[in-house]
Amino acid sequence: MPDAIWIERSEELPGLAATLAAHESIGVDTEFLRENTFFPRLCLVQVAAGDRIWCIDTLAGMDLAVLVPVLTGAGTRKIIHAARQDLEAIHLHRGCIVAPVFDTQIAAACIGMKPQIGYAELVQVLLGVVVPKGQTRTDWSRRPLSAAQLHYAAEDVLHLGEVAARLSQRLAGLGREAWALEDCLALSDPSLYIADPIRASERLRGLAQLPPRPRQRARALAAWREREARERDLPRSWILSDTAILESAQAFPQDEQGLRQLLRLADGFPQALAEGALTAMREASRQDPGDMEPARDSRPTSEQKSLAERLAKRVDARAAQLGVSAEILAPRGELKALAQGARGTTCLQGWRRDVIGAELLANL
Repeated sequence: MPDAIWIERSEELPGLAATLAAHESIGVDTEFLRENTFFPRLCLVQVAAGDRIWCIDTLAGMDLAVLVPVLTGAGTRKIIHAARQDLEAIHLHRGCIVAPVFDTQIAAACIGMKPQIGYAELVQVLLGVVVPKGQTRTDWSRRPLSAAQLHYAAEDVLHLGEVAARLSQRLAGLGREAWALEDCLALSDPSLYIADPIRASERLRGLAQLPPRPRQRARALAAWREREARERDLPRSWILSDTAILESAQAFPQDEQGLRQLLRLADGFPQALAEGALTAMREASRQDPGDMEPARDSRPTSEQKSLAERLAKRVDARAAQLGVSAEILAPRGELKALAQGARGTTCLQGWRRDVIGAELLANL
């Protein structure tokens, strides 16, 4: 393996940008931490082009603006494995959407490999190369990085070009380039990486099972939590858990003591947060809920269960015919939603509509 070139000075970036821009494809990976924060802390960006690898120290205080044109330029394809979190980390660090992307995990699923295949397994299957896994839980924020850490980081981009070439050949042979292209293009949607507080309640399981007024309060609490988590750069659950949001929205305690007793909050829970949650619920209760749909039972009826099972059999049969996982055509959760009346599911859009969606609609 070639030695990785360590980049920690701003004056090194223009030359790197020019070198990368001269290539049709580059491999990209990131290392970041997020256990105790809302935003991922980008610690390292690894890039491979030709027979060279660079590790960019994003904690060194450099302005990465000079790299943005190549990261976003249409002339250079960025090869990334399981790209979504890497794209989010770069977007939140530098405010740009990396594109065009060839996601090797997506491409692997389109040729019939398991949908969540890891990088190391994919490299071993396609290339017969064993990639070490010893640094998967390392602290990438510590400096200096050890030789083992640098070796691990470099390995994560070393094989991307050859893996992409093998996958592209298989995709072409199966006539499925459009599948991978469509799913990779979807990764360039900025809404994937910018959480809108107004839509934060979409994360809450069980929201539809609440009556209109508690549902309105839960939405307000979720939006408040999103803003607080972003402002304080803390995980959402450190502000208020999903369960706490639903319980508070239903019980609607009238004061701080009632909220603390309801949620069994520790004495160290900040008074400002307790007051903020109460204010959010009070303001929501003074507004027209708008959504007056009665509470819905999340459990499907026996008829809906039977319909979902029939749809699943059709998906399984089509997946077997194509030699792919049924999950990439239509996950079971989507089939349940279809049986319960939803029509905005992914399986009814794009290439999936042609492959299975139209057939599912015909059998509803």
